[in-house]
Amino acid sequence: MEFLGTTQTANYCGPKKACGFSALPPAVPASEIQECYQPYYLPGYRYLNSWRPSLFYKISNAQTCMDEGATCRSALRPPTILPALRSALFCRYSPHDWDRSNELQMRGAEASRLWASRLTGDSMRLMQDKDQLTRQMQEGTSRNLGQRLSDIGFWKSELGYELERLLKENHSLETVKRRLECAAEELNCPLQVALECLYHREKRIGIDLVHDNVEKNLIREVDLLKCCQEQMRKLAQRIDIQMRDNRDAQHALERDFEDKTSAQFIDEQCFNLRNTSDCISFFHGVEKVDGTISVPETWAKFSNDNIRHSQNMRANSIRLREEAENLFENLSDQMWKQFTHTNLAFSARISEVTDAKNKLQTQLAKTLQEIFQAENTIMLLERSIMAKECPLKVAQTRLECRTRRPNVELCRDIPQFKLVNEVFTIDDTLQTLKLRLRETQDTLQLLVMTKCRLEHELAIKANTLCIDKEKCMSMRKTFPSTPRLVGYT
Repeated sequence: MEFLGTTQTANYCGPKKACGFSALPPAVPASEIQECYQPYYLPGYRYLNSWRPSLFYKISNAQTCMDEGATCRSALRPPTILPALRSALFCRYSPHDWDRSNELQMRGAEASRLWASRLTGDSMRLMQDKDQLTRQMQEGTSRNLGQRLSDIGFWKSELGYELERLLKENHSLETVKRRLECAAEELNCPLQVALECLYHREKRIGIDLVHDNVEKNLIREVDLLKCCQEQMRKLAQRIDIQMRDNRDAQHALERDFEDKTSAQFIDEQCFNLRNTSDCISFFHGVEKVDGTISVPETWAKFSNDNIRHSQNMRANSIRLREEAENLFENLSDQMWKQFTHTNLAFSARISEVTDAKNKLQTQLAKTLQEIFQAENTIMLLERSIMAKECPLKVAQTRLECRTRRPNVELCRDIPQFKLVNEVFTIDDTLQTLKLRLRETQDTLQLLVMTKCRLEHELAIKANTLCIDKEKCMSMRKTFPSTPRLVGYT
């Protein structure tokens, strides 16, 4: 018979060979052993091909008898008869074979049971180990997610704090920029006043059109105001450029903050997932997809770089604000000093012009008095000359009449000498009076010309005083206060 095979025809003739059941057949070479698997289907599970037993059995192909035994059996074998008669005449197996077969079945069952028990224990230990490993890995992943949430929260708080400080700095910088623009616009009024003062002073007449200290201070004031405006506008442009850089840093922080918020929300969802959650599902192959673009070092460095960039922008903004404050302080002080110096120059010039005008008025009054005296003197001289004409006529008439004396009566007597002397004396007096009259008239003419010049100079001084005192100083009574000069409205 063949062990563990199908029912075969027994050998009824001849003695039993060594291939009986006294011992198991010797092992055959490995090349002649075939491993085969017979599928086993549970009732109701005919098509469950996923379950496979791990126990294989071996079918021996060893021949129990050699060629000689086969020849002997074929020679001694009786004729074939019906199976029923054959089974009645002969037994297939001996009791020893039956006991041996039962023993082998029990041993095989015991071995299978022990193998199954060991396999079950190993499976239980394997399941426990894998369950513990899975639980530890899940707990470790949860701890890592928690640590990741802590890191995200830390950087998120740092980003939020830096973003808040950057927004405050942007607001302060915007305020300083508005102050610079307002201060630059505020200087238009005093600049216009200074230019109008220069324009009005160009209307001075004659000698008063002088390049005096007032004009020098006005020119310095105009140059200072224009320079202040230019410095403020340039600083405002620099602040505008810095504000654009600050907005870039702000956008980077906001974008990073939003990304951190989204990542925190996602990681919180992942952290709160449990084996009993409803939203879990299979995503086959997701572990093979690597869509990451950073590592923890570069991730932290990215946020740190954004914060450092924002800090650098804030430091630049603070320097600009300090520069603006210093500029406000220095320029306002310079403008007030220059405004004061110009007003003092105006006051001094007005005082000088007023003093010169008063002196001219005094001279004009004296000149008028002299003119009056000269006119009186001329009138008296003319009267005196007219008064001398009659005595001259009398003397000349007497001499002419004495020339008509006859003969020897034409004597150079004392009356003759007296008359001649009187005529010469009166004539000389008239010449002297007429000369003095001409001199007095020339002096009067000079006095009149002096009077005209004095009046002209007084008109010039009056015009200068009107320009400096009435027009210029009336506009320069007020100047923007220090708060307005530093941009506060």
